[in-house]
Amino acid sequence: MITFLSKVFMKDLYAETAQEVRRKYGVLFGAVGIGLNVLLFIIKLVAGVISGSVAIIADALNNLSDGGSSIISLVGFKLSGQKPDPTHPFGHGRFEYITGLIISMVIIMMGGELFISSIRKIVHPAELAVNKVSIIILIISILVKLYMFYYNKMGSIKFKSAVMGATAMDSLCDSISTFVVLVCMLIYKYTGFNLDGFGGLLVGCFIIYTGVMSAKDTINPLLGAAPDKDFVEKIEKFVMSYDGIEGVHDLIVHDYGAGRMMISLHAEVSAEGNILDLHDTIDNIEHKLHEVLGCFAVIHMDPIMVNDDSTNRMKRLTELVVKSVDEAMTIHDFRMVMGQTHTNLIFDVVLPYYVKLTESEAKEEISKKIEALPGNLYAVIDIDRPMV
Repeated sequence: MITFLSKVFMKDLYAETAQEVRRKYGVLFGAVGIGLNVLLFIIKLVAGVISGSVAIIADALNNLSDGGSSIISLVGFKLSGQKPDPTHPFGHGRFEYITGLIISMVIIMMGGELFISSIRKIVHPAELAVNKVSIIILIISILVKLYMFYYNKMGSIKFKSAVMGATAMDSLCDSISTFVVLVCMLIYKYTGFNLDGFGGLLVGCFIIYTGVMSAKDTINPLLGAAPDKDFVEKIEKFVMSYDGIEGVHDLIVHDYGAGRMMISLHAEVSAEGNILDLHDTIDNIEHKLHEVLGCFAVIHMDPIMVNDDSTNRMKRLTELVVKSVDEAMTIHDFRMVMGQTHTNLIFDVVLPYYVKLTESEAKEEISKKIEALPGNLYAVIDIDRPMV
């Protein structure tokens, strides 16, 4: 269905930018979700009235609320696709995370409501209305919701969309909930055991858990989560592929929504190199990062001594000292300043968050070992934290 509708309503996609294609698919997914949920609402409402089943009528109203979630999804993609303006120079891409969070809250509320109503059913069990019409309607609902889960899940992977991911989980929760209702109805029909309340209790817990995990996926980028490790490695590999770049560190990634990445990093270059040539290389890297990876980049040049034997020897010794304190720590921006009474070793230490040492403890341990070496050495250390 999605493929057919995209061909009918989304022509000339090859002429569009990747962001515009993504936005159009998001709007299409939202519109299809509204249509399918309204269709399910009408079918279940009619079936519920004919059969007299309160459970099916309640499920119909739930589909109507799901249509509201699809409207939120559609509006979110519309708003996130707005162009940058003077007050939002990096665009409105984070609207997508906000709408994904709203849908996650709806999922949690639905789970909480089901949990409470299930407890009531356990305490005060009621007879279930079981007939062929209600069973067929529930099976159709499960299949439709599984289809909605499938295309939203595929869209969330393809377009890396938090909204599509949240909508997919909403549809999956609905299909599981309806499946449990169906199983409980069949058990009741053939055995007389009413497990409706207990089944609803388990599903309610699952839905709440799913909503919380979905909310986490949308809250993290809003709070400034660490960037994807593969993305960081791709950037570092890309920058290091250029001649004249000796090292990369202090990479920071700001996520303003899909396709709106702002990064800054330090690139180590030879202190003996031609400053104009190096600046031209840095400019080329910044432009290519935007062209190839779709991120705006600001690169700071860090000059380092490359061909000085004494500096290189002392840097290797310092690396060994730092590794002896904790194998996970690394150094960068190493410089050596020789004076009449002592020699300053100036460098940054990258201290991973999982290392148990505090920043002050790491500095103290490294400084002690450096100063214990021959040559009147003194360590001037800055502590950095890794982005991943």
